[in-house]
Amino acid sequence: MACTFNGGVVIGSDGRVSTGTYISNRSSNKIAPLSDNVYLLRSGSAADTQAVSDYVSHMVEQLKAERGENPNVEVVANLVRQLNYQNKDLLLGAMIVAGYDARRGGQIYGCPIGGTISREDWTVDGSGSTYIWGFCDEVFKPDFTRAEAEQFVLEALGLAMSTDASSGGCVRMYTLTESGSEYRYVAGDQVPLYQGSSTNDLGEPLPVFG
Repeated sequence: MACTFNGGVVIGSDGRVSTGTYISNRSSNKIAPLSDNVYLLRSGSAADTQAVSDYVSHMVEQLKAERGENPNVEVVANLVRQLNYQNKDLLLGAMIVAGYDARRGGQIYGCPIGGTISREDWTVDGSGSTYIWGFCDEVFKPDFTRAEAEQFVLEALGLAMSTDASSGGCVRMYTLTESGSEYRYVAGDQVPLYQGSSTNDLGEPLPVFG
């Protein structure tokens, strides 16, 4: 997921990768750098979204060599959109492009399956997103401070990981500002999981596994 704040963008993802009901990786990195100032958040088919990130990273390096500077966030997001649209019958993945540039500051673009692109103040995707749309819509504020935005992202991920069987493991977060990117890793046992959000027929909380 990603959200904007006064001065930049905060992005974050969980680390769980599943194959059906089998958890194949609990510490996967679902955030791929496309350039120094732009990142891709991946959900859906890991192979498909990794291929997209590799191709777009290559295109960005070509643009950087031609222009002598990093392309802005909107340009990179449209490269992702174009690749998605041209291969819409083959790819199975929903992606978010987020970054910071001097022209427009912090920006977030949703790039779902099919080749659509939409600029948003905040957005979520992946299997766990279904469970936190209401929370995000209620809590997000356009004038978030950096600390509030970082806490918002961490809490939203914790809620998704508490409820969705395909979300879990660790949390990786980046804060993107004029000064660059700052990385934060939250181990699975440090993620604020909300055990009371899932209960059995007796109203008792179900166990949560990281």
